[in-house]
Amino acid sequence: MTVSRYLEDFTPGQRFSAGSVTVDADAIIGFARAFDPQPFHTDPASAKGTFFQGLAASGWHTAAITMRLFVESRLGVPWGIIGREVEQIGWPRPTRPGDRLRIESEVIEVRRSRSRPEMGTVRVRTETFNQDDLVVQTMTAALVVPARDHVAA
Repeated sequence: MTVSRYLEDFTPGQRFSAGSVTVDADAIIGFARAFDPQPFHTDPASAKGTFFQGLAASGWHTAAITMRLFVESRLGVPWGIIGREVEQIGWPRPTRPGDRLRIESEVIEVRRSRSRPEMGTVRVRTETFNQDDLVVQTMTAALVVPARDHVAA
């Protein structure tokens, strides 16, 4: 069953979660070759002598996995997950081969647009955890969400 949540259905403190995706070395290397071709993302042998002391996923790879999990979190916005802005993103520790990632998201603000009352903004803070419950990414984003009382029939 698909749940549709409109602006009026979100409240600060509301939580959503999803998981999991297991990241393997081939996925890390493939993503990095296409989008972030640095040795600590693409070459396990070279990565040993870097800051990361081993193969690490690009932060952008972790962000892409987070987005997938966010979509799968059953947030249920009828328009889909439309980001207005990412206010903050951080990677306190690297994602490694074999990590199993999951997310926990919390609504921190809901605000109707004054200029476009048919929609509003839902600010969400999302943490991405590995299998050891260690945070590998933090993100605060503002999402565009339709208001129920302005949805065209």
